[in-house]
Amino acid sequence: MATLLSQAFANQSVTVAEHHIPEGSDDLVCLINDGRVIETSPFRALEQSFLMINSDLYRTGTNQSGVDAFPAVLTGLDGVEFTVRGYPQSHKEKLLLVLISRFIEYRALESEGGRFHATFQRLSRLDDEYGTHQIYKRLGESGVETHVYGIRDDPSVIEDIDVTVHDGLSAAYRRSWVVLFQPGDGSHTDTARGGPVALVAVEIDTNVWRGLWTYDPDQVSRLQSYMTHAF
Repeated sequence: MATLLSQAFANQSVTVAEHHIPEGSDDLVCLINDGRVIETSPFRALEQSFLMINSDLYRTGTNQSGVDAFPAVLTGLDGVEFTVRGYPQSHKEKLLLVLISRFIEYRALESEGGRFHATFQRLSRLDDEYGTHQIYKRLGESGVETHVYGIRDDPSVIEDIDVTVHDGLSAAYRRSWVVLFQPGDGSHTDTARGGPVALVAVEIDTNVWRGLWTYDPDQVSRLQSYMTHAF
């Protein structure tokens, strides 16, 4: 168990250690900060959603059925900065940011309103595979005000998606990876289980990304304001 987790978080600022507890019967993963357990998840949940697949297989978007299906020990890593490489340089690293993006998409889908923003670099990526296209079609049909951003390289991919499209050629469009949800009730709950959430990353080299995610309502609000003016 520790070997798989250590490999997944190699070169990141996350320390992995394994301990045997005599009275425990199931493998459990704990997220610990300053000696306090923040979140727990069954190891099997991490295997199914993260450890035993690579980013290409995950792109179908069919692995998860809702926000509760995402391991809390992963979604609880907010505020930790990650630098990840995409395929083919790495089969695993970028998957963590992909998983958090899906988590935010599902949070928006399960809400009754609010505003959702997502950048794609190229809008054609909305149609790269069936899962992404279906998620954004559902968002467009929901009560969530949905905005997508990217270079308009293939206008046909958004013809059947009822979302607000922002297109451009600037560095913000070409290098940003942002997925943001602000609930419609104005919730300021700072938690992984409710309230605003945002992932923000920047491509710092070819297919290399540096980013983090946050549940801090002020940070999410500032990022949403920035997107309104920068794109």
